[in-house]
Amino acid sequence: MNYPLHYPDFFTATILQWQKLLQPDEYKTIVTNSFKYLVVEKRVQIFGFVIMYNHIHVIWRATNDQNRIKVQHAFMTYTAQTILKDLKLHHTKVLPHFKVNAKDRTYQIWERNPLSIELRSNEVLFQKLQYIHQNPVRAGICNAPENYRFSSASLYVNDTSEWDFLEKWE
Repeated sequence: MNYPLHYPDFFTATILQWQKLLQPDEYKTIVTNSFKYLVVEKRVQIFGFVIMYNHIHVIWRATNDQNRIKVQHAFMTYTAQTILKDLKLHHTKVLPHFKVNAKDRTYQIWERNPLSIELRSNEVLFQKLQYIHQNPVRAGICNAPENYRFSSASLYVNDTSEWDFLEKWE
């Protein structure tokens, strides 16, 4: 039997200064499209996620031939560049909120140093799934986790999901 080289990771990325940039569905869709791309390209498996207005949580595992740090970096870079491009084209008044005084960039979407924790047991993985699925309920966005569209909760509660990139952790 071939065991995976990587444990699943609980990954959290936050928008710069906790701004609510991900409130519009179009920006949440950039994130889900990136998830789908990474899965289709066999770079990760995704077992759970939630996209909140100012941060995301995802439980994913890099595939055997992938470097998990490089996958995380590719995700962060792609989503930031895609959102920045849209801001420059359609939301120029919002753009100054993401201006930074950095040597390597003029604008920044994500806070630096996202959180990534290896999940080495089923017990901890299911705790993290419960935690991320309750995020929209705690934020007052919905009454039940499965009612929030940009989440994997419906896969675990109703055994259905519109997100074809998701795998249910059993």
